[in-house]
Amino acid sequence: MADAITTTSGLAQKAAQTQQQTTKLADDFSQFLQLLTTQLQNQDPLAPMDSTEFTNQLVQFSQVEQQINSNQKLDSLLALQLSSISSVALGYVGMDISYVSADMNYDGSTPVDINYALASEAVTAKVNVYNEEGDLVYSADAPKDTGTNKFTWNGTQSNGQPVEKGTYTVKIDAVDKDGKAIENSTVVSGHVRGIETQNGVVYVLVGDRAVAISSIVNATTPPTTPTTTETDA
Repeated sequence: MADAITTTSGLAQKAAQTQQQTTKLADDFSQFLQLLTTQLQNQDPLAPMDSTEFTNQLVQFSQVEQQINSNQKLDSLLALQLSSISSVALGYVGMDISYVSADMNYDGSTPVDINYALASEAVTAKVNVYNEEGDLVYSADAPKDTGTNKFTWNGTQSNGQPVEKGTYTVKIDAVDKDGKAIENSTVVSGHVRGIETQNGVVYVLVGDRAVAISSIVNATTPPTTPTTTETDA
């Protein structure tokens, strides 16, 4: 059974294992033929040896060879799959994406959209933003409606002062009428600047964050900035 996640390192390891198996099979078969030839040359003509055992061994060699060939074809399919994943990841470069995560990148100018869903209506709801050191830098009341809600953080602290660009963590604290916390997950936005491979897995890069392709919810082309042209009188 193939691994759930295909990685470049894992693919290379499997290919190397298949090659080792092929080499070992060739060596074993060569030794088998030498042994068979020697026994045939030295057998008693009046009491020739039974060929059943050699026939069974030949069948076993054939089955092992077929299995190794199947492994080689599987390695090729996995390589094509990984190449396809890389092509998909490259398609996100330069686009604005929304992805499931509590970690978001603030580039110093572009506000970050934060989406979250509540299973029930909240009595109180707050959006809290923490820096990489775990310090609370921003807190404000958030929408409390059942279903999907949206909050836009413009990169400021609670006192209105701008924060430095970097990675921040968002947490939605919502409480229902019974005083119980409402579980939720957040979807944040960001701009893809490239792709990267970590331990053989392909990710898209949003700021300093590596985002798994499976976490991406949607992608849009960023609006173009109109350019001013000068016309000679």
